[in-house]
Amino acid sequence: MFEGVEPGMLIGLAIKALIFAAIPLALVYIARGSDRYRRLAWVTVFFTFDLIVFGAFTRLTDSGLGCPDWPGCYGEANPFLAHAEISAAEAAQPTGPVTVVKAWIEMIHRYLAMGVGVLIIALLLIALRLWKRTGLLRYHPALPAALLIWVCIQGAFGALTVTLKLQPVIVTIHLLLGMGLLSMLVWHATRQNQLPDTTAAAASANTTASLRWLAPLAFVFCFVQIALGGWVSTNYAALACGGFPLCQGAVMPPMDFEHGFTLWRQLGMTAGGEYLPFDALVAVHWVHRMFAIAVVAVVGFAAWQAMRLAAVADVGRWLLGLIGLQFLSGISTVIFNWPLALAVLHNAGAALTVVLLTTLNCRIAIHAKSNEITAQPAVMAA
Repeated sequence: MFEGVEPGMLIGLAIKALIFAAIPLALVYIARGSDRYRRLAWVTVFFTFDLIVFGAFTRLTDSGLGCPDWPGCYGEANPFLAHAEISAAEAAQPTGPVTVVKAWIEMIHRYLAMGVGVLIIALLLIALRLWKRTGLLRYHPALPAALLIWVCIQGAFGALTVTLKLQPVIVTIHLLLGMGLLSMLVWHATRQNQLPDTTAAAASANTTASLRWLAPLAFVFCFVQIALGGWVSTNYAALACGGFPLCQGAVMPPMDFEHGFTLWRQLGMTAGGEYLPFDALVAVHWVHRMFAIAVVAVVGFAAWQAMRLAAVADVGRWLLGLIGLQFLSGISTVIFNWPLALAVLHNAGAALTVVLLTTLNCRIAIHAKSNEITAQPAVMAA
C-alpha cells in the first residue's frame, strides 16, 4: 500500500497527525481532576464524531477524489506542495473531481483520521500502564487494542476508496466501519463513567428484561438503515425519489432492484459495464425511505421503554427526540432538493443516534449486571 511512497511525505503526514491530536491531548492534560483517562476516552469519541461528520461533508461535496492518490496528495504531504498539479487538473476539468478546494477538504479529512489514530494509540498505551498499576477492569487493554486494529482497517478502506475510484460498496463499508469505530469508542468511554446506583429505582423487572433484547434490536435496525443511507449517498440516489410521501408520484414507482443492489460494480455502472439505469437509483432510494418507517417504530419504542427505567431514562428522552428530528431532516432533504447543510445534518443525526443507542446498550448491560450482583447475596441469605 505504501510502495513507492517517499519517506519524507510519510514523515510530513505523521507530523500533521501529531499536530491534530496534540490539541485534544493538551486539553485533557491541563484539565482539572484526576481521571484524565476518562476524559481522553470521551474526547476521542468527540473527535471521531467530528471525523464522521466531516467525512460526510467530504462525500457530499464530491471531494473524495480531491487528491487522486493516497496517502498524500500528488505524492506530497499537503496540497500547498502539490498546487501546480492540482491547478493543472482543475484547469483541464473545472467541474471535475480535482480542485484546490476539494483537495484541501479531502486532506483535512485524512489529517483528522490520522489524528484519531494517534488518540487511540494514546488510549492503548495509557490503558496498559493503568491496568498494570491498578488491575481495574475498566482499564483492561483488550478493547483499546481492538480499537487500534479497527482504525487500521478503517484506514485501509479509506485508501481503497481512493484507489478504486469511489466504488459504492467500498465507500459504504468505509462509512460503516467509521460508525462501528464510533460505537466501540462510546462503549469504552461509557465504561469509564461512574454511573449512579439505580438498582433500587422504581422500575419493573419486565422493563429491564425487554430492553435487554429491544435495545440491541434497535441498534441493528439503526445500522441497517445507515448502510442503506450510505448506499443512497454513494450511488448519488438522494434525488431519485422526487416528492414526499410519494416517490415519482407513486407509492410503488418503476424500480430495478437487481441493478440497484448489485454490490460489486463501479460507480454509475452496472456489473456488466453499462450505465446504471435510473430505475435502479429509484429502488435504492425507495428501500431506504421505506425502512426508515421501521427504524422509527423500533427505535422509538426502545426509547419509550428506556424512559420507564431510571438508569437510562435520560438516554431514552434524548433518543426519542433525536429519532423524530432525524426523520424530519430526511424528509426535508427531499422536499428542499438535498441542500448540503441538511444532508450533513442528516448524517450527523445518524452518528448521534449510534452514540445514544450504544450508550443505552452499555448502560443497560451495566445495570443488569449490577442487579445480578445485588441479587446474589439475597439468594444466598434465603
